Amino acid sequence: MERIWGGRRLENAFGKKLPRGKQIGESWEIVDRPEAQSVVARGPLKGKNLHELWTEDRLSIFGNFPDAPRFPLLIKLLDAHEQLSLQVHPPEQFAGNLGGEPKTEFWYVADADPDAELLLGFRKPITRDQFESALREGTAADYVHKISVKPGDAAFLPAGRLHAVSAGNLLIEIQQNSDTTYRVFDWNRLDDRGKSRQLHIEQALQCIDFDDVRPRLLQPEGELLLRNDLFEIQKWNLDEPSEAAPIGRFAIVCCLTGKLTCGNVGLLPGEFFLLPAELQDRQLKPLAARTTLLRVTIPEL
Repeated sequence: MERIWGGRRLENAFGKKLPRGKQIGESWEIVDRPEAQSVVARGPLKGKNLHELWTEDRLSIFGNFPDAPRFPLLIKLLDAHEQLSLQVHPPEQFAGNLGGEPKTEFWYVADADPDAELLLGFRKPITRDQFESALREGTAADYVHKISVKPGDAAFLPAGRLHAVSAGNLLIEIQQNSDTTYRVFDWNRLDDRGKSRQLHIEQALQCIDFDDVRPRLLQPEGELLLRNDLFEIQKWNLDEPSEAAPIGRFAIVCCLTGKLTCGNVGLLPGEFFLLPAELQDRQLKPLAARTTLLRVTIPEL
């Protein structure tokens, strides 16, 4: 996905084949959206897209989950060559009335420049009226909480959290299946036609959690990075073969470093696969020293 803030880091870091001369900000890796689909690359289901698997092969691929119109997660790689806009995603209680989709997300810092930051929440208490005045005065960024980050850091972004990403971040994003973003400030940036991007200040002000002051990065509990009703994310150091998930449960695996294999599929850094619930060979096997991965599942209700 071309973005005004994107670059070429996905090519250098993860070997993605990028179109020439384009600023690529996002690679949608696991996606079931009307505008984009993951497609099975080989095997007996070759050519089927993720939406077809979700609607036609639900039990064998994903196990027993409540019905939903689409696969509930969207997973991306983000290359912030320049700073992203200051923005918010709508909580469920506001999304429908605003014509959008709720969006809670997680970021894993795959790589970061020495001065890279994540902007999360507010650095001190503020009211909606005070923040609206700051937007008019062009000083909104002064109120945002900035956190220096390094590779391996992770952050949780519940819907309603004001946020941005500084230049120099390479992120893995795991989120609800949504593409609704309300921008409140875009650093006075212009596109290649000399136009500023659309802002959504009124919608954003309805969604922002103004009590969200000085949030922290996630503190891992062993392998567990985050668990909530939407997703569970673990980081594994794969020193020996390990079962990705019990039979009957699917999992999404992202290789971070090294190299691994499962069945006949090899995975390099920045590559993903979705392990079907009924697949018999569920062993993740390291093929290089210091192999690490993210394992993503949806908690059973």
